[in-house]
Amino acid sequence: MSPTFRGGHNIAMKLPKAQFDSTVAFYRDVLGMEVTDENSGGVVDQCAKVQLGPVTLWFDRVDNYARADLWLELFTDDVDAATRHLAAHGVAVQDELEPFPAGMDAHWISNPVGIPHIVRLADEDQSPSS
Repeated sequence: MSPTFRGGHNIAMKLPKAQFDSTVAFYRDVLGMEVTDENSGGVVDQCAKVQLGPVTLWFDRVDNYARADLWLELFTDDVDAATRHLAAHGVAVQDELEPFPAGMDAHWISNPVGIPHIVRLADEDQSPSS
């Protein structure tokens, strides 16, 4: 049986340090959206977020980036089966892209044009690791 995939609730906009403040100001001051500062737990250098309807757009300052990048989230019902399915289609796991929070059952992959995707269980499906 093949695993199922569906869109997640998060998009991460990875931003160079020099563009982080102006990008956050664009959403806050120009578009008038409520932007909140967030603690990334040390995964990125600085983090903020804004709600875009049912999707959360995360602004991640990454000091060693030279250009902006978008990262997407996919939910699956079975991470191990999804990983095997993707590998059978030539899609390699790239967990070196960014660390995961402790206990998260997930893997990083990229689509054919290099856009990173996290493949993970939905929050309600995550069970604490033992």
